[in-house]
Amino acid sequence: MSADAAKSEISQPTVTVLDYGSGNVRSAVRALERAGAVVTLSAKPEDVLTADGLVVPGVGAFGSVMAELKNVDALRMIGRRVAGGRPVLGICVGMQVLFDAGVEHGVEEEGMGEWPGTVELLPAEVVPHMGWNTVKAAEGSMLFEGVEDERFYFVHSYGVQTWDFEVLQPKMRPPLVTWSEHGASFIAAVENGPLCATQFHPEKSGDAGARMLRNWVQSLKPSARASESTVAN
Repeated sequence: MSADAAKSEISQPTVTVLDYGSGNVRSAVRALERAGAVVTLSAKPEDVLTADGLVVPGVGAFGSVMAELKNVDALRMIGRRVAGGRPVLGICVGMQVLFDAGVEHGVEEEGMGEWPGTVELLPAEVVPHMGWNTVKAAEGSMLFEGVEDERFYFVHSYGVQTWDFEVLQPKMRPPLVTWSEHGASFIAAVENGPLCATQFHPEKSGDAGARMLRNWVQSLKPSARASESTVAN
């Protein structure tokens, strides 16, 4: 490998897409690669914990996703990353499980509790909410920079319809919350320091989703993965 090629690879952020049985995630892998990341699909601790960024995808029922995450010890690994200030991006149900709880068919399941709120059925005449929709991006959003007025692709029947986050410290910056609407207002995205998430699928959202993923990838700080002494002349 040439020195220039090695330096280029080192400068690209590494991203692990959590592989825990959540359907087809190849589109997310490809979208992240196009956004400039070196992507690994894995649930191995050495990949999950050391990558510059972790993406937690999710499709299906809240309770099933939580069970699958527990099966690969993902709750502990996600918690370690967040505690250490290492970026995590949840997508669709991968966002929902970050809240306190989810209620589906009258059964309440415990979530990760990173944010307050309960995932509930959207009060709309037509569910699932499937297709393109606009969002009301939070002021100062990093994720939505340059795509504040664009449409994104949603596929879901459940969402979080309230936000009651308590700021415990005067200097603490509250999370940025982006909203959308289908029957009622619901949370479309949250940006909370290293922990971000979207209810929509950025990997299926065309140019707007590609820009959003690029914004996130560019916010990552690549780790030093090689030194000049290991680079071939």
